[in-house]
Amino acid sequence: MGSLPAFPNGYPLKQTLIDETTLTDLFKSQQNHLNFFFDRIDHSQTLAFTRTLLNTSGTVFFTGVGKSGFVAHKISQTLVSLGIRSSFLSPVDALHGDIGILTDRDVLVLLSKSGATEELIRLVPCARAKGVRIIAVTSVEGNALSAVCDMTVHLPLERELCPFNLAPVTSTAIQMVFGDTVAIALMAARNLTKDEYAANHPAGKIGKSLIFKVRDVMKKDEELPICRESDLIMDQLVELTSKGCGCLLVIDDDRRLIGTFTDGDLRRTLKASGEGIFKLTVGKMCNRNPRTIGPDAMAVDAMKKMEAPPSPVQFLPVIDDDNIVIGIVTLHGLVSAGL
Repeated sequence: MGSLPAFPNGYPLKQTLIDETTLTDLFKSQQNHLNFFFDRIDHSQTLAFTRTLLNTSGTVFFTGVGKSGFVAHKISQTLVSLGIRSSFLSPVDALHGDIGILTDRDVLVLLSKSGATEELIRLVPCARAKGVRIIAVTSVEGNALSAVCDMTVHLPLERELCPFNLAPVTSTAIQMVFGDTVAIALMAARNLTKDEYAANHPAGKIGKSLIFKVRDVMKKDEELPICRESDLIMDQLVELTSKGCGCLLVIDDDRRLIGTFTDGDLRRTLKASGEGIFKLTVGKMCNRNPRTIGPDAMAVDAMKKMEAPPSPVQFLPVIDDDNIVIGIVTLHGLVSAGL
């Protein structure tokens, strides 16, 4: 059995300082305890457990008390994020009505270091009456909980990192490692694609980058800063500044894109032409070869295109296959969307 690093004056429960050597020794001890788990876990048990979850036609419920309960909740949420039907079931609430959610198509996984948790032992016969398959995941061999469940997975535990071998800091770590590793195994077995994973995380940056298309974040219709090439620059200042795009989209009578005229173009034209700007048309000074993008392109690709050499731009006109303007996507809009 592993041992903890020695302290010169006993374990420093009341010390206000801790030195680097002590902290390093603690991390090494925890690493050794985790290696004990990795070296001794029964992969045949783990495979049977994983296949049971994979083949479940109903919901995979996790339950536990105290710290194991927090881990059970986290593992369940991981499965949900992978598109697997799962939920956390409080053992106390289950005995007061919530057990009604269980069916004979479900699996109930009970996490407990000792396998002697009273609330879980009381829950087993009630869950069995619902026809649910019950699995104990414990670290103490020959425990009471394992004896009454349909399946048992033993998580080898050398000892807790706690000097008293009491605080559940190593046991919960291996529970988490076990649950999350099984979750990824299920992810692979179900052939979950990157797009499917992203669809379950629409509010996150990764999800948005894989879900949002240009059409989802572009401005359109009345939001577009539209003008004709024959319009005088000075007559279009309100349009240029009021739409918040930093540019004008110059179109012909069929709404096809001719070019763009930006805030920067305005400043350069004013500097070069002075009062002559009052007679200049937008078409005379516009960029007739702007970067553009289609509505079905990924929004993240629009951002990459804006940032591409030779110099970054702040917007992209959105055009269809006939070069007709249907929108505009701006860097500000992409950032505001969380990309």
